Amino acid sequence: MYDRLLKLISKEQLNKINKCKILIIGVGGVGGFALETLARIGIENFTIIDHDKIEESNLNRQIISLHSNIGKYKVDAFKDRLLDINPNININTIREFIDKDNIDKTLNNKYDFIIDACDTVSTKVLLIKFAKSNNIPIISCMGTGNRFDPTKLQIIDIYKTNYDPLAKIMRKLLKEEKIKKLDVIYSSEIPIKIKDRVNGSTSLVPSTAGIYCAYYVINKILKEN
Repeated sequence: MYDRLLKLISKEQLNKINKCKILIIGVGGVGGFALETLARIGIENFTIIDHDKIEESNLNRQIISLHSNIGKYKVDAFKDRLLDINPNININTIREFIDKDNIDKTLNNKYDFIIDACDTVSTKVLLIKFAKSNNIPIISCMGTGNRFDPTKLQIIDIYKTNYDPLAKIMRKLLKEEKIKKLDVIYSSEIPIKIKDRVNGSTSLVPSTAGIYCAYYVINKILKEN
């Protein structure tokens, strides 16, 4: 299945990709696209964490969501889907909401990369602290809601972000934790103002953010000596 990929990278590089162990927290709009992109490019070891079930409102932007699997846990649906793409994939599914009470017993230090694609600020801070204390590379996604332009996305240090309400909160909390650097996926687009408390979203920005997360991981693997 990797014939086309091997025109661009070496067999040795593909072997490195195959062996990497990836943790993804949140497999919705962003995390779902990151997960599938990594699976199709050769990652064969995943732990995915999400406590949500697929809902009709997910159909406009989440790659896992179909009318036929509404009501199914996202992690379970993704396990079936990824094994249908590549039967060699090892995938550990966890239906949990990560918080301070369960993070230490749920996670381990065996991951090569962590992708933070969850929405909850407290969980994001916990994951970043976990990654930093265990020297695990992490890429954290900032806000993708109420945005329309995928070309405004970039990979940047969180302390260089602007116009993102989530990033603003995260900057403050990470400063308090004395975390001096964090690579994030961030949109420089000013969020569209809406009257509803629930963010608007399209398939354009979350999907692209997820692919950026996957690129970050693969690029790091290929640059390792």
